[in-house]
Amino acid sequence: MADGFLEKHYEDYEARKAAWLRKKKHLPKAKPRNIERPDDEAL
Repeated sequence: MADGFLEKHYEDYEARKAAWLRKKKHLPKAKPRNIERPDDEAL
């Protein structure tokens, strides 16, 4: 495989990974939900 097949595929993978990481960083982070329970909760 002297034609650089693996190198080309690895470069493509790195490009896709970089694009995915850039897209992922712009997503809003999930906010933790604060569920308030009443003080007089009957068990």
